[in-house]
Amino acid sequence: LPEWQRPRFPSHERASVGDWVLMEGKRIVALLPRRTSIKRGAAGEHYHQQVIAANIDTVFIVCGLDADFNPRRIERYLLLVGGGGAQPVVVLTKADQTEYAEDALAVLEELEAQNIPLRAVNAKDPDSVAALRPWLGDGRTAVLVGSSGAGKSTLTNTLLGTQKMKTNAVRENDSRGRHTTTHRALIPLPSGACLIDTPGMRELKPTGEEDLAEGGFSDVEALAAQCRFNDCAHIAEPGCAVRAAIDAGELDPERVANYMKLRVEVASAAEKLATRVAQNNRGKGSGKRPASVDRPGRR
Repeated sequence: LPEWQRPRFPSHERASVGDWVLMEGKRIVALLPRRTSIKRGAAGEHYHQQVIAANIDTVFIVCGLDADFNPRRIERYLLLVGGGGAQPVVVLTKADQTEYAEDALAVLEELEAQNIPLRAVNAKDPDSVAALRPWLGDGRTAVLVGSSGAGKSTLTNTLLGTQKMKTNAVRENDSRGRHTTTHRALIPLPSGACLIDTPGMRELKPTGEEDLAEGGFSDVEALAAQCRFNDCAHIAEPGCAVRAAIDAGELDPERVANYMKLRVEVASAAEKLATRVAQNNRGKGSGKRPASVDRPGRR
């Protein structure tokens, strides 16, 4: 899409990495329906969706076992994946640089109980990275997401068997790196799979379309449904099943606090999305082009 035409189309209506399109010569004339996707709310005050990747089978959520390790950020990534149709897999890199890899896996065991696979690997070791093969078969497409310096490009190079992607050292104080990958790219792998490498993302805002149960909180949602009051805030209300699980040591209180925070963010984004949809519907009725309508055929 030419630069001068881009303001006419919201970013989620434009072709993204992984999309299938119809072309006439060198011109895109239609964007085919997406089978799956991972999206986020773009930075800024106005409601805006950004498609990170489309038509993917697996989302590898990459987190280093150093200062980068942050269970709350992993949960935020899982929320963005939830409801998009792709399988999330949490990949903990730099397992060779710590003796606490098993402890980190134990911290995330509540996710594994929800059938979210966890793998701790040395991103530079082909034998270690082989643990990801079940999701990288012929015809499969996967995307790597995670903060800068987590090891996404190193993983890509190891899976390729060549140093195709540039890698940088990370800062010792916070284990962050400069953006080695500056754009999203779809790369064919020797296994027949395709891998999408992405730049590190600092801001992970919900779009309002996320499902908390599918986004790594199915256990908390199931307990919340058992609370005495439908509007239970899970703080000190009588008959709160969530608080009872925390008191019994069955739920991590920090994880529940993050659940509550994300629930508020999703609800807020959903309100903005509803407002945008209403504006679009009014635009249709007036004959004006809406500000944000899914019209893939208008490529």
